[in-house]
Amino acid sequence: MSNSKKVFPAALEGTVTVPGDKSISQRVAMLASLADGTSKVTGYLNGEDARSTLAAMEQMGAKAEFRDDALYITGVAGTLQQPEEPLNMGNSGTGTRLLAGLVAGAGIEVSMVGDDSLSSRPMGRIRQPLELMGAHIGLSGEKGTLPMMICGGRLQGIGYLLPMASAQVKSCVLLAGLFAEGKTTVIEPRPTRDHTEKLFEALDIPIRINGLEISIDGYGVDGPRFKARDFVVPGDFSSAAFWIVAVAARPGAELKIEGVGLNPRRTALLDVMKRMGADIEVVVTEALGDPIGNITVRGAQLKGTVIEGDEIPNLIDELPIIAVAGALAEGRTDIRDAAELRVKESDRIAEVVKNLCLFGADVEEKEDGMVIFGPTVLRTPDVEIDSHGDHRIAMSMAVLNTFSDKPVTISNVGCVDTSYPEFWQHMEQLGGKVE
Repeated sequence: MSNSKKVFPAALEGTVTVPGDKSISQRVAMLASLADGTSKVTGYLNGEDARSTLAAMEQMGAKAEFRDDALYITGVAGTLQQPEEPLNMGNSGTGTRLLAGLVAGAGIEVSMVGDDSLSSRPMGRIRQPLELMGAHIGLSGEKGTLPMMICGGRLQGIGYLLPMASAQVKSCVLLAGLFAEGKTTVIEPRPTRDHTEKLFEALDIPIRINGLEISIDGYGVDGPRFKARDFVVPGDFSSAAFWIVAVAARPGAELKIEGVGLNPRRTALLDVMKRMGADIEVVVTEALGDPIGNITVRGAQLKGTVIEGDEIPNLIDELPIIAVAGALAEGRTDIRDAAELRVKESDRIAEVVKNLCLFGADVEEKEDGMVIFGPTVLRTPDVEIDSHGDHRIAMSMAVLNTFSDKPVTISNVGCVDTSYPEFWQHMEQLGGKVE
């Protein structure tokens, strides 16, 4: 497959079902692999990030098989095996940080490696709490990156105040706490994604949630004991976000997205788009665990808004496509308190600003975000847009170009397979054209 795509102007509308949630898929792979027995997982994302996490669990003793439109995982009953080779985490920051917590508690020595992008991302934020619990974490280079060596076992529960709002660090500590002696407590400065907590509850793992304080009682050195069960992974809201913006900014267009996850800590984008003037209707069809439902979006002329503060952690992945909405909206759009974007698959602040400027947008880069003045009179750039291996940059710029007057070529788009392998197919299904 070519690693570039030519995207043409388009009018997007219709009905779409997005693939399974990447974050939930990865957490399910880890916990089902720890369980006693075989779990059936429906809706598992068959993308590169989720596959690398699943492959890592297989290296440590789990068995996994895709069969009859489902994934079957046979777990290790709490006892992970020493892998013979380094765990190659590909491009997955979520998989790496969460899995580090598991292996730190398991009493095995593990090396974790990744691709160039993953190997540039900081891992020091998980080293501190894991070493406080008693693990030894070796990182590379001045910035504390992969390759990472983990030597764990015999952890002690701790109380840990997160220095930043991070679902990945929170989940890392909670997963390590499964193997710890005593109680592990994590205190968040702001609410973040709670998929790990919901899965613990579904598996009857003892967890207590008191506002921003989450505690679990560890199982100790022998590891956690819980039975396998069936899991349903909802459609990924972060994947749906591209189509929500694509239609919300088109007066007269209408889109229905079916079977998407509606966890309130994932759907802050809906509040932002409503604030900007979009007509959005949400119907919950399944309310147990992570709620699942349908989203109907009707397009309108959007207005600029401010995105900042407590809502940032719950739409951090959607900020590149929100910036696209800002370029198409009337007035000023401010994105603040989002410095975390600089240490994602790329420096997303710098890359979004650069690419919006190529399309003719009036945008100012800030240390923790950007200011966009719209609406932009789009001029499709004559040069290729380079995603720099960042799936959300590639997809956001593809959506932006559907509003333009001529095609654009986006290079390094193989990264899209990490989270949304069907993206280009779905763009054409909704009326777009891609070569």
